[in-house]
Amino acid sequence: MSDVREYRLVLTDGEVFEGEGIGADPTGGIAAGEVVFNTVLTGYQEVITDPSYAAQMITFTYPHIGNYGVTTADDEARRPFCRGVVVRALARRHSNWRSNGDLDSFLRHHGVPGIGGVDTRRLTRHLRDSGAMVGAFGTADEMTLLAAANVDPGTTGLDLVDLVTTREPYTVGSGTRRVVAFDFGVKATMLRHLGKIATVTVVPARTTAAEVLALEPDGVFLSNGPGDPEEAGTIVTELPRLLGEVPIFGICLGHQILSLAMGGHTFKMKFGHHGGNVPVYDNRTGRVEITSQNHNFAVEVGSVPGVTETHVCLNDGVLEGMVADGIAAFSVQYHPEAGPGPHDSRYLFDEFASLMDSHPVNAP
Repeated sequence: MSDVREYRLVLTDGEVFEGEGIGADPTGGIAAGEVVFNTVLTGYQEVITDPSYAAQMITFTYPHIGNYGVTTADDEARRPFCRGVVVRALARRHSNWRSNGDLDSFLRHHGVPGIGGVDTRRLTRHLRDSGAMVGAFGTADEMTLLAAANVDPGTTGLDLVDLVTTREPYTVGSGTRRVVAFDFGVKATMLRHLGKIATVTVVPARTTAAEVLALEPDGVFLSNGPGDPEEAGTIVTELPRLLGEVPIFGICLGHQILSLAMGGHTFKMKFGHHGGNVPVYDNRTGRVEITSQNHNFAVEVGSVPGVTETHVCLNDGVLEGMVADGIAAFSVQYHPEAGPGPHDSRYLFDEFASLMDSHPVNAP
């Protein structure tokens, strides 16, 4: 047992959790970030590699993580952007025909530190009661870790999109339509679904409206991403120049950015939605969808002028979807690509295709 690294996780309110080091050693001996919890039962690799987790530490509520290993086919981005992972029990052996490695080695390879052996039930209940907060873990003493947690800004007021966006445009898919996708932290599964209905040009987050229109797209896609939507860069001022010019579909951060561009308001949630079993009610059909979600911020109900609010979260009433009145634009807060998660909402990609077909902008 000489190789066991005894760690502590200390939150900004002074709450302490004991555990042992997994994954990579933290840079400087301490890892810090906003601590959130995710309730998925499977899909830990997709969660860890989701760029929307930039600046955050992911607590997995499911107690046994890593049992089926990892495979490069499940990566959602070129690398993880999270600050760390927190688990109850990390599987020391993995078993799955698809796997080509184990989770601990995966974390070490990508420089992601973690802490295992944590009472994640107590931690999750504490975050639910007190709200998501910054934490720090490592081998340092409690006061040093508390100081490190208190100087980390978390996710509020930060432009984290610039950290995760692509630096150069690239193309994926082979569909007959043409879509320009803003990369605010786009997931690979999202692009695979878009690639079935269109040839997709993925562009950096700070691409201007004029540059987008010059590509003559049939539609514009606003991706998921991390951080405060009010700090997401120039897109909020550029997007109004695209509204009414080309059909638009937004997911997660894209939903929040669309709402801001149309005059709405966003707010920081107490502990966010992070999981694969969130019930969403469709006001139009009365249908309930079980959805995959990952967001710390949300759109204020009733704040966006000129839209019909289409979806609501049954857990807490958060606005989950909207359609612009008289403009070819719609968005949802949840993740229809479901990587990981249920497939109830994948029809939204077909709805985007239908919207582009019914509002042609490049007809001869």
